Amino acid sequence: MSRITCADGDLPTTLATLETQEVGALRTTWQRLYRDSPPDRISRDLLARAIAHRLQEVALGGLRPAAKRKLAAWSGSLAAGEGQQTPAAAVRLKPGATLIRTWRGTTHTVQICDDGFEHQGTRYASLSHIAQVITGTHWSGPRFFGLTQTPRSITIDGTEAPHAPVR
Repeated sequence: MSRITCADGDLPTTLATLETQEVGALRTTWQRLYRDSPPDRISRDLLARAIAHRLQEVALGGLRPAAKRKLAAWSGSLAAGEGQQTPAAAVRLKPGATLIRTWRGTTHTVQICDDGFEHQGTRYASLSHIAQVITGTHWSGPRFFGLTQTPRSITIDGTEAPHAPVR
């Protein structure tokens, strides 16, 4: 029974040896890598794939800490029944729609056209360009116009109004 290791830095060769390893050797490798016994009824194929994943993770690095935190937050909210189970649908702007944004006391209106956007009589290819013209600095256009996050509801005289009106 040969021991699978990546100490020599030859990850492709190490991964190739997984294909020829017996189930007993794979189970031993699993125990060494995960510091726990593998599930009793796991298939040989899944065992080899999980070991390959772990070897690559050790050799090349795993997820970044920010990604781990985000996944932990999502799984926690799903377990508590608070989160959505499907991603929110992307906002689709139809020609003829109007975006309204007030910036430093001035209300800006953007008309959605078939081939771009119109702001103060000038055509633009992107909302980001319009946001830059309005603010003088680089902005994400969809974010500037409130299209990338769930619209906040603000109670005004007992009614709810979206944060960034889309008409």
